[in-house]
Amino acid sequence: MLYDFLKRFAVRPLIRIFFRVKIQGIDNVPESGAAILASNHLSVSDSVFLPAALDRPVIFLAKDEYFNGTGLKGRITAWFFRNINQLPMDRSGGKKSAASLASAKRALDEGKLLGIYPEGTRSPDGRLYRAKLGVAKLALESGAPVIPIAMIDTDKVQPINQSIPRPGKIGIKIGKPLAFEHLAGKHDDPAAMRACADEIRKAINVLSGQSYVDIYAPRKPKK
Repeated sequence: MLYDFLKRFAVRPLIRIFFRVKIQGIDNVPESGAAILASNHLSVSDSVFLPAALDRPVIFLAKDEYFNGTGLKGRITAWFFRNINQLPMDRSGGKKSAASLASAKRALDEGKLLGIYPEGTRSPDGRLYRAKLGVAKLALESGAPVIPIAMIDTDKVQPINQSIPRPGKIGIKIGKPLAFEHLAGKHDDPAAMRACADEIRKAINVLSGQSYVDIYAPRKPKK
């Protein structure tokens, strides 16, 4: 499979050469079965560093702009993201966003690892922003455990508007799984989804140590 080839013989070797990655809590990722990896989002490279750190394949929900670029660079970017198990996530709301979440739910039903950024976009300033409800809906619909994750200093190796990450040191902190049996069957209840999303965000916050901003992150990061 092309995904395994790229991961083992291209992505991982390059990361080992150019980056010093410190991983904590890797045993919190189950060896089999569905789980949601809920991470903060500081850099485009988060979607590469995290899957490369794990032995199991990870299907990531990535913003659809990565798949719709034009020109040679856009086509290469789309090819790369598709072949490292990324699913396009439409963030415009309505039926398109629902279809993206349905694709993610199918992956969980198949017992796969799903990566998602609860904030919905990269942090524009390194702070942690309010979690959107998509992660909660997936967690409550699927019953899959949610594993909070903090990416550390990835914004330093690849700041906003920098195309290629520069060598450096990053960290990945993986927390203990969160279960939401007490909210089972409430995936259409806004209050239950908000409580679930907030609990996930708080767990990420403990790991990352970021300052928290109680608003949704702006869609377009500041330059």
